[in-house]
Amino acid sequence: MTVTKKISLILLIIGYIAAGINHFRVPEFYIAIIPHYIPYPQFMNAAAGIFEILFGLGLAFKITRKLAAWGIVLMLLAFLPVHITMITDAPFKVGNTTVTLLLAWLRLALQPVLIAWAWWHTKDNKVL
Repeated sequence: MTVTKKISLILLIIGYIAAGINHFRVPEFYIAIIPHYIPYPQFMNAAAGIFEILFGLGLAFKITRKLAAWGIVLMLLAFLPVHITMITDAPFKVGNTTVTLLLAWLRLALQPVLIAWAWWHTKDNKVL
C-alpha cells in the first residue's frame, strides 16, 4: 500500500468513527436534516451513527476493509436524499447553524468525492 493510500485510509477511519460518534453527541442536528418522509428519525440517526462507527472500525482491518469500504459507498448513496432535501429546504437553521442554499449544494457536491474516496479502498493497492 502506498503512503498516500495509508494516509487516506487513516483519515477515513478517523473521519467515519468521529462522524458516527457525532450522531450521538449532537443528535438534534442530524435528526433535523432527515427528510420528513423517512420514518423513525431518532432510530435512523442512531443507525447511521452505529454504521459509520462500525464501517470506520472495519476499515482498520485488512480482512474487513473491502466490506467496510463498500458499506460506506452504499451508506453515502443512501444519504443522497438527505442532501437533496437540504437543498429544497434551504435556507434553514439547525441550532446555531444556518444551512444556506450554497452550503447545501456544496455538501451534495462533496458526496461523489466521498463515495470515490471510499470506493478507492475497495481496490487492492491501486491508484485511482
